Amino acid sequence: MTIEENELEIIEEFSMFDDWMDKYEFIIEIGKELSVFEDRYKVEDNLIKGCQSRVWVQADFKNDIIQLSADSDAIITKGIIALLIRVLNNQKPEDILQAKLTFIKEIGLQEHLSPTRANGLLGMVKQIKTYALAYMAKS
Repeated sequence: MTIEENELEIIEEFSMFDDWMDKYEFIIEIGKELSVFEDRYKVEDNLIKGCQSRVWVQADFKNDIIQLSADSDAIITKGIIALLIRVLNNQKPEDILQAKLTFIKEIGLQEHLSPTRANGLLGMVKQIKTYALAYMAKS
């Protein structure tokens, strides 16, 4: 699926909820679906800067696509990074760099996060796009 298709799927899922408490619960559930993140990746280089919680993102480059994995020590943050991975995982670096990530605004995520969590979200996006830029430069 393309990044845009992944975003539309998430927007559709979130449209089923009227209340933000239900949306938070859904974000937590999405976080629980993250693949197991190996402890060997919980290193300083993978830690997202500017995030209130500890969030690690690992990116691998195989067959011209970026494979992402992540973990967090906070349940909401884990759900947020899981959403980003759902949208950006298994995509080409140039597609990740061009991604507008409109789903964040469409589902109202950024406006319903505390300022520190919103800052952390921006840090996550920036780190993933930095990985994409680095892998694009290598290929």
